[in-house]
Amino acid sequence: MGEEEKHPQKAIPAAVQAMIVDTMGGHVQVSWDAESAVTPFGQLVFFAEFLEVSGLFDAWVEESPLIYNSPNAPKNRDVLGTWNLSILAGHRRYAHVTALRNGGVSSQILGMSKIVSEDALRRALGKIPEAEGTEWMRKHLFKSVAAACHTPWILDIDTTIKPLFGHQEGAEVGYNPHKPGRPSHAYHAYWIGNLRLLLDVEVTTGNTTASNDAQPGLNRVLDALSTEQRPYLVRGDCGFGNDAVIREMESRQQPYLFKLRQSPRVKRMLQRAFTQRDWRDAGQGREGREDQIQLAGWQQSRRVVILRRLLKENLIATREEKGQLEFAFVDRRQTKVYEYAVLVTDISEGILSVAQLYRDRADAENGFDELKNQWGWGGYTTRDLARCRLSARAVGLIYNWWSWYTRLAFPEIRKEAITSRPLLLSAIGRSTKHAGQTQIYLTPMHAAQKKVERGIENIRKGLRIVRQTAEQYLGRSPWTRLVGYIIAQITQKPWSPPGAFPALAGPYLLFLG
Repeated sequence: MGEEEKHPQKAIPAAVQAMIVDTMGGHVQVSWDAESAVTPFGQLVFFAEFLEVSGLFDAWVEESPLIYNSPNAPKNRDVLGTWNLSILAGHRRYAHVTALRNGGVSSQILGMSKIVSEDALRRALGKIPEAEGTEWMRKHLFKSVAAACHTPWILDIDTTIKPLFGHQEGAEVGYNPHKPGRPSHAYHAYWIGNLRLLLDVEVTTGNTTASNDAQPGLNRVLDALSTEQRPYLVRGDCGFGNDAVIREMESRQQPYLFKLRQSPRVKRMLQRAFTQRDWRDAGQGREGREDQIQLAGWQQSRRVVILRRLLKENLIATREEKGQLEFAFVDRRQTKVYEYAVLVTDISEGILSVAQLYRDRADAENGFDELKNQWGWGGYTTRDLARCRLSARAVGLIYNWWSWYTRLAFPEIRKEAITSRPLLLSAIGRSTKHAGQTQIYLTPMHAAQKKVERGIENIRKGLRIVRQTAEQYLGRSPWTRLVGYIIAQITQKPWSPPGAFPALAGPYLLFLG
């Protein structure tokens, strides 16, 4: 005590003293180590190499419209790098940025000087002019997928709902199947089908969920594409199977495939069709037949494909009459119950192909689920709508980068973030410096370590090949060559750097898996 009174500055803080902790495994000494530089995302170093070779992150930062006037303001690279790390880590709120700030390894890997605070990030995004920020994000979203548009692809359109619980701009009550009456934002998304890559997303008020609200964004996406980049097909659900959208596609000579609503004329056509015997196999237990229909307001008749599937197992029919619920067991020997769908299209493929093309559209729903529940589409909410739109596109951009990265690691299968982050991002990384060299020691935490090593080897092999061709072919960007290589691995076609993309047979061979 006497020594501590004489020299109080030498007293050891309680926070760093060894603590004796009683556990089921016995006594354990515990102390805080604030000196070592570590990160829970040790494998970020490989993703940083992917971004460095492709040039995606540097170009995104350099072309940012964020401008500071104060000499004490953070650097754009620090702000956008923090945003990138937060999205990549699966954060849903700006407050989660605090969890990244104690380690300097991640910021060093991305060439940043520091990780900024949540308030600095939120204020910085508020300084970006909405029009310039929208143009900036759209440009880089399209850049992340443009190279894949030289192969036949399908454009999926759909709308999802983001419920809101505060006082946000644009929070309106509209169509909200999971939380009726809850104000929300509507996300109109435009996808490269089955690869689950985002072309663009429009965030609008919650009462603008109809197809006429999504059509301007669809027209803008199509206008941004050259003739060689145009999709083989535009595909959507019954919300887009109306005359306005169809006429717009026909005026652009753009093939389409939409589902029709159950209007009275559609039901009368179904009554006639079910009496016919010319049904053909449509795959996966379904039958189909072709017909022509001209609905009210249509200027011409159009081709439709009717699909039906017989329901066979444990059927019960119910109805409510005078407040009482009545039900009866369906005797399959006397009654046949079908589920059905009516598709309108102008493509010439047969019934089996049309049916499979529309069934493949269900994969777009998996992309919505992934972005809302495993990424940040359900979060990063601010009072103003401008930053919500900016964040939605930023999440989509990082999502696209990570999607290409995981396909480079595992070209045979599409892995969602809930699987790919533990495999390719999470590992304890401890950084040391000696003689000007930085060395990172990785401690794996995943049981499938052999799979992780195989994925990392595939990534480094692809980046090494692209690097080797960089000096020989200066006409194409490294990113274009890298996408061509990844597509070749997915389709198992030989890669010819960096000339024409691999020749594909069939309109959707690219989207296997």
